[in-house]
Amino acid sequence: MELEILFQDEYLVAVNKPAGMLVHRSWLDSHETQFVMQTLRDQIGQHVFPLHRLDRPTSGVLIFGLSSEIAAQMMPLFAGRDIHKTYHAVVRGWIKEAAVLDYPLKKELDKIADKNASEEQEAQEAVTAYAPLATVETDIPVGRYSTSRYCLVEMKPETGRKHQLRRHMHHLSHHIIGDVNHGDGRHNRMFRENYDCHRLMLHASRLQFAHPITGEALDIRANVDEPWLRVMAAFDWPISLMCASESA
Repeated sequence: MELEILFQDEYLVAVNKPAGMLVHRSWLDSHETQFVMQTLRDQIGQHVFPLHRLDRPTSGVLIFGLSSEIAAQMMPLFAGRDIHKTYHAVVRGWIKEAAVLDYPLKKELDKIADKNASEEQEAQEAVTAYAPLATVETDIPVGRYSTSRYCLVEMKPETGRKHQLRRHMHHLSHHIIGDVNHGDGRHNRMFRENYDCHRLMLHASRLQFAHPITGEALDIRANVDEPWLRVMAAFDWPISLMCASESA
C-alpha cells in the first residue's frame, strides 16, 4: 500500500496513518507484516524516525523525522506542550457544552511489557479540552433505550498520557465508538451492524507546531476515511463541521 503524504521537506515527513495499522513492529502482534514506519521508508527511499505515536486503531496525522538529529530536536517539543493536537471522535450520548477535563490517569500497565512494574503508582496529570460539534438521535434501540444519541466532538489534549482521550471520554460516560477496551460494546455493535463501521471513531485531524529548523508555523491536517464519511453521511453531519472547527 502507499501512504498519503501530508507534508514533506528535507527534515520532516507527515502521513495520514490508516486506522488499524501499527506504527512500527511490536510484540503486540507478531504476525503483522505491514507497519507505517517500514512502509514509509520504502515509499520515500530513506530511513524515518518516529517522533510520536498513534494507537493502532487511531487514524490521522503522524509525523517522522528524516534524521536522528531532527528527531532529537523534536522529541522535547512533543514531551512538552509546544505541539498542538486536534482530534475528532464520535461518542455515545450528547455532550452539552465545551469544557476542560483535568483528570489524572495512572499508567496503563501491560501484562507482558510492564510485568515488573508496581500496580501501586501515582496518577499523572492528564488534561483534555473538548467541545461538541454536532448531535444526533437515531431510532435504533440500544440496551434499554428506544433511541440512541451520539455526538461529534473535538478534543485537544494538553498532555499525552496513554489512551488519554479514550479514558477521559470513558470517565465522562461518553465512550468513543469502536473502543473495545474503554467503550460500550452494545454501541460498537450497533455501528458495525447498521453503518458498516468496524473501526475506532477517533481521528488525529490536525497537528500544529513551529518547524524546528526554519521556524515556520506548520499546520498539518488529515482527511477522514470511508467509514468516517459513511457515519457522517448517515447522521447528516457535513464534513465541513470538522474543517470549520479547525479554522480558528
